[in-house]
Parts: sequence; structure tokens; C-alpha cells
Amino acid sequence: MHPILAFRGRLGPYLAAWVPLAGLLAGLLKIGGMTWLHAALLAVPLAVVYAFMCLAAWYPCRSAPLRGTSFAKVVVTQFAAAGLSAMLWLFLADTWLVFLEQFPAFAVAGERFPRLVGVLLAVGVVLYVLAAALHYLLIGFEEARQAEKTALELEVLAREAELRALRAQVDPHFLFNSLNAISSLITTDPVSARTMCFELGEFLRESLRLGGVVTIPLAEEVRLAERYLGIERVRFGPRLTVDQEVDDGVGTCGVPALVLQPLVENAVRHGIAHLVEGGVVRIAARCSGGRLCLTVENPVCAGPTTRGAGMGLDNVRKRLAALYGSDASLDARVVGGAFRVELTVPESRPPVG
Repeated sequence: MHPILAFRGRLGPYLAAWVPLAGLLAGLLKIGGMTWLHAALLAVPLAVVYAFMCLAAWYPCRSAPLRGTSFAKVVVTQFAAAGLSAMLWLFLADTWLVFLEQFPAFAVAGERFPRLVGVLLAVGVVLYVLAAALHYLLIGFEEARQAEKTALELEVLAREAELRALRAQVDPHFLFNSLNAISSLITTDPVSARTMCFELGEFLRESLRLGGVVTIPLAEEVRLAERYLGIERVRFGPRLTVDQEVDDGVGTCGVPALVLQPLVENAVRHGIAHLVEGGVVRIAARCSGGRLCLTVENPVCAGPTTRGAGMGLDNVRKRLAALYGSDASLDARVVGGAFRVELTVPESRPPVG
């Protein structure tokens, strides 16, 4: 694709650059003995014609690119093309002058033309070389832009692959833990085990329905977390209580799919499961200053625990980094006898209408 003709906004500035060149050419013809009128009527049409002729410099530039071609081949190719173009231009100049000589006012102009042949030939070579240099510059610019575009596409593909890999970790990890819980209930409480199997099936159905979706509305993500907590409530009974504080209007905010599930899973496995009396898992969501803040909190026992040793928090951190870079954060710490995970992401909402 021609780097000038393929873009609407480039041909105008390119032709405009030839206006001062036409003036310089007219000045050379004036110095050669022509009047200003004769020089202008000869130089301006020749400059316009040669401007379009020099657009053909793109083809030698493509056949002898600077990268991967020897310097000698580039020089030979371009100067051969410059010589041919200059001679053709000289022939057109002579033809135009013959036409002008048909008018009495230009009868003497042809007498001075033979002395200007060498000058026009040299000017033609120089102008063509300048046009070739411009085409090399534009070709290099297009290649750099294409390389940047390719690099961005590869970066996006790599990020999507990383997100898919991280997402793939969540499902088997959760499934492994749920199946362990079901196996422990089969002998002690078969009815609860069957209920838990049903709830697990419903949760997996909703999870699979998301497919390759990267982000979902917060309201849907909260429902998925509730489905998971419903599975765990079968196992823990009254020991597990859930408290939600989701501000009005934040349900439409987009969040990474299954970002809450690892957090509430950790809250149950590393918090509620270690307390005889159980406790409350609190889920909160609010928006402030263009940021969406999600909080998951659970009680912890006074003694040492393995809280946070699993892959859940690390997985969420990596997914946030892949999606938002440094524009998202995840903070996990013990506050007043409770383990709190606070996740902050940019607020994003679907377009209205």
C-alpha cells in the first residue's frame, strides 16, 4: 500500500511541498536566461508532473528496502531510477516547450533551453532522490507502527491467555474442595450430601454459563458468591452466617468473573472452619471517587492459623494485575480479630441505551 496515496491527508501536504520547489526551478531557469514569465510557465507544470512521477519512487524503495539490502544495491537501484525519471522528465519538458513555441511570445524560449538541459537533468536526479528518501522515511514509519500494533496484539493475546490460565485454576480448586466436603458428609449426613451435590451442580452450571467472559455485573458476581456460600452452609449449618452490605446502584458495575468466590472460599476454609462457634462472613461493596471497593471479612481464631496460605488470594492478585495493571489493588490484613480482604478496581458501567 502506497504510503502517500493510501492516506487522504498525505497527498495535499506532499503536493504543497513542491510549490517552493517549483519556485526554485523557475529561479534556475531565470538565471539561465529566460524571462520570469517563460520560466514560470515552464517550471510550474513540470514541477506538478514530476511531483506525481516521483510517487513512483515507492516501487524501487520496496524492491530495495534499507533493511536486509546491501548499501550498494540501494544506491544502484535508486540512482538508476533517478536517472530514468530525470530523462523522462527532460523529454516532457522539451515536449512542453515545443508546444509553447507555437505562441509568438515564446518563440525565443527554445533557443535558451539547450543550455539548461544539464541543469534540469541534475535537478531531476536530486528531486527524485529526495522523494525516495521521503518514501523510505514513510515506509519506516509504517513498519514501526505495524510493529507496535503487532506488539500490542501479542500483549493482549498474552494477557487473555494468562487470564484463561488463572481462571482455569479457580474451578478445579473449588471443585476439589467441594468434593472433599461432600465425601465427608456421605457417611454422616447423606441428605446434606445430596443437597450439597445439587447446589454444586447449580453453581457449576452458572459458572460455565459465563464461558470466556472476562467481566460480569457485580450483582451477578454476588449471586454466584451466594450460591457458593449456600453450598458451604449445607456443611456448616448455623455455624456459617452471611451478612451483605451492597450499596444501591453498584450492582451494574463490572468486576472480573468469579473474583469473589476465591475470597469467600478462603473466608470459610481458613476462618469459619477453624472456629467451633463459627461466625459471620461479611461482604460489602461501595463506590467512591470512581472506584469500586469490595470487602470480604471473616473472624479468625486467636491462635496461629494457615490463613492466606492457599492460592486464592494470589490468584486474584494476578488476575487484577493482568486486567488493570497498577490501577487495581488487593489488601489483606487482620483488623480487630477479623481477617479483611479489600479489593479495589476502577468503576466501570455498561453504556446507557
